[in-house]
Amino acid sequence: MQLYQLWRLHNMPYLGSTPPQTALSTGDLGDDIVTLAKLASGTDGEILTWDASGNPAAVAVGTSGHFLKSQGAGSVPVFAAAGGGLQSAQVFTSSGTWTKPTGIIFVKVTVTGSGGGGGDGSGSNTPSAGGAGGGTAIKYIDVSSISSETVTIGAAGAGGSSGGAGGNGATSSFGSHCSATGGVGGAANNDLNIALGGAGSSGNINISGGTGGVGGASQVRGTCGAGGSFWAPGVTPGGGSGDHHATPQAGDHGEGGQGNTNHDGGAGGAGLIVVEEYK
Repeated sequence: MQLYQLWRLHNMPYLGSTPPQTALSTGDLGDDIVTLAKLASGTDGEILTWDASGNPAAVAVGTSGHFLKSQGAGSVPVFAAAGGGLQSAQVFTSSGTWTKPTGIIFVKVTVTGSGGGGGDGSGSNTPSAGGAGGGTAIKYIDVSSISSETVTIGAAGAGGSSGGAGGNGATSSFGSHCSATGGVGGAANNDLNIALGGAGSSGNINISGGTGGVGGASQVRGTCGAGGSFWAPGVTPGGGSGDHHATPQAGDHGEGGQGNTNHDGGAGGAGLIVVEEYK
């Protein structure tokens, strides 16, 4: 009888208003008392986390092959595609604009100035110097907040003519990030001054271009070597025929042009910029 009365009391409805509910404290629950069965239902692949306010939140389901990426304090993690590795490259042989492809975060930029032109010797016994190579700057750039950059390619130094020196190379640049000057043009008519190579600037790695070969009486009826660049090793000297050498070799990709004897010098190689793109 007493057990029955206790059961009646336990199951009787409240008279009047329901007593207010109070939140449980951590001391009201023992360790490991809440099982997975007691958690709210979710979506397969979601992950439980907490938002910036400290409230529970779910990380949305990712795509197969994605990894969990932290977005820093105060932001819920996300699933994202794996990064790293070379994705693409853009090669510039003329001035223009680099536009960042979707998803690219870093770039490696190699900037080379143009080569100087070779000098022209005005007589059969007056060989001229070869032009010098353009410098090179290599830089690693975080482009996560950059969408495009101006690309400037230095024009090749002209080969010397009518007994004149070769033209100087010009500067190539990638925005304001880094640049490389062109090589000096080769001197004319047995001038023993050496044409100096261009120089890289503001790169993580800066490289000078090779110096031009010196013209002298020992190189009668021939061409004088030119300075190399990062991309090309330099034009070697060549022999002549009669009182002049027919056609001197032009430079390639920032290389200097050959100097000549009693003939126009070779043009330098135009500058070059290569942008390697990474995620």
